[in-house]
Amino acid sequence: MTPQPKLTLISHKLCPYVQRAVIALTEKGVPFERRDIDLANKPDWFKAVSPLGKTPVLLVGDTAIFESAVILDYLEETQSNPLHPADPLARAEHRAWIEFGSAILNDIAGLYSATDEAAFNAKVTALKGKFARVEARLKGPWFDGESFSLVDAVFGPVFRYFDAFDRIGAFDILTGLPRVAAWRRALASRATVQAAVAPNYPALLWEFYRARGSHLSRLMADKAQLAA
Repeated sequence: MTPQPKLTLISHKLCPYVQRAVIALTEKGVPFERRDIDLANKPDWFKAVSPLGKTPVLLVGDTAIFESAVILDYLEETQSNPLHPADPLARAEHRAWIEFGSAILNDIAGLYSATDEAAFNAKVTALKGKFARVEARLKGPWFDGESFSLVDAVFGPVFRYFDAFDRIGAFDILTGLPRVAAWRRALASRATVQAAVAPNYPALLWEFYRARGSHLSRLMADKAQLAA
C-alpha cells in the first residue's frame, strides 16, 4: 500500500478559514500537523508556498494547496467520512452556502474595521439581513438536519466573533433568530469546533479588536472606562 503523504496545515491563530480546515480534518479523523505563522511577519518559506500570502495552506507532502474552499474539496475527494451530501444538487447548494459564510466573514471584518459609526451601522444592517436568510434555510440541529456538514464547519468560526461582540454591546444582529441561536449553541458545544482554536483564542481576538483603532475599538474603550 502506498503511504499517504504527510499533511501540514499552515495556520494563523485567529484565521477563521484555517479553523474550517481544522474542523474538517478533525471530523474526518485525519492526522495532520498544524504550523502557526505570524502574518504580519511572513517567513520566506511561507511566501514560497502561498502565492496569495494568506492562510490556510495545506502541504500535501511537498505540494501546496491554498484557499480554504479548495482545501475542503480536496479533503472530501481524498479522505473518508464525507461532510458534503452525496447528491450533486445538494452538494452544490452546500458549496453555495459556504460562499455565503465567507461573505458573512467579509461583513464581520468590515464591522470590526469600520472607522465611524455610520460605516459600523451599515455593516450591522448587512449582517442582520444575511443572518435572516440563514434563519430561513436552517433545518437544525445542524445546517441541513441531523448530519454535521462542511457548512457547519464554516459557521463554527463565524459565531466566535459574536462571543466577543456580545461582551461589547447589544448590536442585535442575531436577535429574533431562534434557529440561528440554537445552531450557535450546538456549534459551540461541538468538540471539533472547540478544538479548532487554542485556549487563548478569546484573549487574542479581544486584543485584535482593541488594537484596530476602529469604531468598535472606541466602544470597547468606553465600556472599559465605565467599568473602571
